Amino acid sequence: MKNTPSSLNAIKSPLAEAPEAETTITQAPEAKPTEINATEAQATQPKINAVRNQRIVYFYSLFVSLFFLAAAPIAVLYTKEWDFFENLWRILTSPSKLVTDYFALGGLGSTLFNAAVCGLIVNLVIIICRVRMNATKLAGYMLVVAHCFYGLNFINMWPPFIGVLLYCIVMKKKVSDNIHIAFFATALAPFVSEMLFRYSVANFDPANMHVNWVGIILAVVCGIGVGFIVLPLLPGTTAMHRGYNLYKAGLAIGMLGIFIYAFMYNTLGITPPSSLQIDNPEYYAMPYAYRGFMNVFFVILFGSTFIAGYLLNHRKVKGYRSLLKCTGYGTDFIDKFGMPMCLINIAVYGCAIMVYLNLVFLIPKIIPNLPAGVGFTGPTVGVVFAALTFSADGQHPRNVFPIVVGYMLLWVVVVAICLVSGHNIPWTLSTQAYINGLAFATGLCPIAGKYGFRYGVIAGFLSATICTVTASMHGGFVLYNGGFTAGLSALILIPMLDFYKIEPKHDDDV
Repeated sequence: MKNTPSSLNAIKSPLAEAPEAETTITQAPEAKPTEINATEAQATQPKINAVRNQRIVYFYSLFVSLFFLAAAPIAVLYTKEWDFFENLWRILTSPSKLVTDYFALGGLGSTLFNAAVCGLIVNLVIIICRVRMNATKLAGYMLVVAHCFYGLNFINMWPPFIGVLLYCIVMKKKVSDNIHIAFFATALAPFVSEMLFRYSVANFDPANMHVNWVGIILAVVCGIGVGFIVLPLLPGTTAMHRGYNLYKAGLAIGMLGIFIYAFMYNTLGITPPSSLQIDNPEYYAMPYAYRGFMNVFFVILFGSTFIAGYLLNHRKVKGYRSLLKCTGYGTDFIDKFGMPMCLINIAVYGCAIMVYLNLVFLIPKIIPNLPAGVGFTGPTVGVVFAALTFSADGQHPRNVFPIVVGYMLLWVVVVAICLVSGHNIPWTLSTQAYINGLAFATGLCPIAGKYGFRYGVIAGFLSATICTVTASMHGGFVLYNGGFTAGLSALILIPMLDFYKIEPKHDDDV
């Protein structure tokens, strides 16, 4: 037994050292959970940012809809257009060929309310369909509310919208992934109004609108047909211009509109209708709209947008210079910079548009012998939102500027030729068709971003040259006429650049 303690000590000695060894061994793995947590945090951070961006996109679109709604009663008080519901009914039940000025047709307050209702419907659909908001879905929303000022309303938006939804159900495609196509398809809404209120009616009377079963059936069939054609058509037309026109749906819907219009009128030998004549002497006496109200409206809207972006971006604008260096070709600004930075871009770009418009409105007053042009008409206000469509997906002031210069260059050339030849100057930069055309020509900004300033100018020049003739191809029944024009311009310019082996100068940092 005397030997037992020593034996125990001999046995215990290694055991006594073992815990130290264990401590030494286990100390190193203690750092692993921290490393794993850091790795997991890095992996989950993009997901957190993506969810945050989706929420900001949705709440911003909802904010814009509610902003319209809040502005509507203020507009009624401002303009004293007390027959609000009568004006709204006139908007809903009138043929809405391009370009129908809803301000002249139904007044400022009713038009804003129409935009609010259609915008809120889109917001509701997004919730019901559980849509994950991104730059493309935001673009679809912006185009819907943009056209609520000159051709789209709560009645005529539904057939093409439902047509795309039915296509998704029949073809077993996820509605949430294709909902933006439904938004884009509303560009054919004027066909719906035409069939409901004029095409199927023997004696058309703008003061006494009515519908019949033939018109309803035609509108429904047209809407469903649009849904089953537009979505399959988009990939092919996008491949045609290779993504150099951000208004991708414009070319597809414009081409479809040509076929529908040709069949409805030329093929059947029916005389095409003229634009709806609107008699609103008070509105035209202003002249052409509510300049003071709309300037304040946009200052508040873009100011609020900038403040929201600034606060959500940790009270700084750092990173916006990097965004301005992007080419805009295939670049999702939300994924790359985050939605807060996109809000800042929307605000800055929107303010730049407002400065441009207010300047071109002054040109006819400064330079004699120019046509009068327009002011803040319904179409003018609408295309401000249309021009902002892809400000989270490729557009910014820097790559849009060459397109604007291209429009201005064409105008200078036309003025010079007319002065030399003694002809009257036919248009100015504040002519409605050219304001609308330029808003959608900004979709050619990837050409300026990739190929450089001079080719951006050429793109704008080409688009401006043909922007007034493309509407006659589809009879003015396609609200994306500017996007259609931009698509045709890209189809002309891109093959020319390829043929002469002109390589892109700029690429985005990966």
